[in-house]
Amino acid sequence: MTEPILKPGTVPGLQAPAAFRQQIGRSLTSDYSLDAVRSLDFDNLNRLSVVLLPIGMGAPAARQAAEPCLILNKRSRRVRQPGDICCPGGGVELGIDAKLSHLLRLPASPLRRWRHGAGWRQENPRELRHLRLLLATALREAWEEMRLNPLAISFLGSLPSEELVMFRRLILPLVVWVNGQRRFYPNWEVERVVRIPVREFLNPSRYICYRLIMPVAGGAKDGARLDFPAFRFESAEKTEILWGATYRMTMRFLNLVLGYTAPGLDTLDIVERELPPQYMTGSRLRN
Repeated sequence: MTEPILKPGTVPGLQAPAAFRQQIGRSLTSDYSLDAVRSLDFDNLNRLSVVLLPIGMGAPAARQAAEPCLILNKRSRRVRQPGDICCPGGGVELGIDAKLSHLLRLPASPLRRWRHGAGWRQENPRELRHLRLLLATALREAWEEMRLNPLAISFLGSLPSEELVMFRRLILPLVVWVNGQRRFYPNWEVERVVRIPVREFLNPSRYICYRLIMPVAGGAKDGARLDFPAFRFESAEKTEILWGATYRMTMRFLNLVLGYTAPGLDTLDIVERELPPQYMTGSRLRN
């Protein structure tokens, strides 16, 4: 059965930011977030990365009206997977993140304002402690990478974790709404901040089959070719392609909140890209 094509004008809440934010919160139920946290192994955090899926009002280009956007990072050439679009976040640093997590007990913190926070304090205190640690990690990383103000976000819930097979990592996405912040300041890990309007994801023509030619040892050509579903966003600055774990997390979010499913891989136009040899390592240069 073919999935219906959703249009921005027909999606409840998308044209009204407050209503859309409420719709996200209703979709990310307490049980949904609880299952995501309980699925993690907190005795072995070495393979875990925690990221934010930030949504907020923004304009994808100058002189355009603000609208709900995903606010993502484009990785710099100095890190692994240079040029890829990703969510802000990273690995748990237990010493500092455990201390930062105590700040999330304060009355004005995102978790104290979360609609399910009071219920978790009564019924799921262990999971709430774990969630504080996870959110502290993601907020610290987002501050370092793009200067996302941790006081300017509202926590809306968690999505299920994603397996990053290439690097043997587990990624947990935490969905947040960015309140008011319009300017971000990327550090050396980030080339620039990319705002993608949510409405763009509802256009089936934006999706492609991303055929990657993998780098091989010794610089030889004709490496393996692997096909991935991907999203192509054409802005005034540049064409960006969203694929991999970030694509999968975004698609899960759109399906859960808006009931949208992307076109099948076999129906999409093919776009090829040859990955550079340093794709797995980055240049490691910080100047």
